[in-house]
Amino acid sequence: MQNQAFTDDFRTQFDLLMRLRRDVRRFRTDAIDEAVLTRCLDAFRLAPSVGLSEPWRVIRVKSEVARGAALKNFQAANEQALAGYSGETAQLYSQLKLSGMQEAPVQLAVFCDEASDKGQGLGAGTMPEMRRYSVVSAITLFWLALRAEGLGLGWVSILNPDQLARDLNVSADWKLVGYFCIGWPENLSDTPELELAGWEQREDTLPIEVR
Repeated sequence: MQNQAFTDDFRTQFDLLMRLRRDVRRFRTDAIDEAVLTRCLDAFRLAPSVGLSEPWRVIRVKSEVARGAALKNFQAANEQALAGYSGETAQLYSQLKLSGMQEAPVQLAVFCDEASDKGQGLGAGTMPEMRRYSVVSAITLFWLALRAEGLGLGWVSILNPDQLARDLNVSADWKLVGYFCIGWPENLSDTPELELAGWEQREDTLPIEVR
């Protein structure tokens, strides 16, 4: 394989893909073709991982019991988060849609296996958190693969990770990295929903310090 740059057209399309990646909270309930989902999940196998440890562990949350427990977890954590705000900020927070758990047809919980001996500890001795960074890298590739298929992903971080691990009955060595809602977006935008809602603004430039 030759070491050369991709075409201008490819780079333009890739830039568009990243701009439209967006965290999705509003989904249609249409089912996802299993072949398409499998094709996207294959992106995990292409991801970099420290020491080639491949520490990601994926749980498909499919049963009514498991989904109900995850939703209850989110609702409790969301109420607690709301209590931490006051005034206009609390009012704005209460109006935000922060998960698509009641609509998204596919939901995944992705963990990092902190005790995996795969990779023989290479690169994780001084920075064990590199295992979790590896999982995040894999999730990012999966996210882009979904968007390329027209699908969207919503990352739910407002929940109790220890409770979710107990509810899903996973190994004590597995640490939650993210809970994900996946489905067909109601609409597309290159602007983050939190920015549209007035919660925060994206930086126009990347600050870089020099030492």
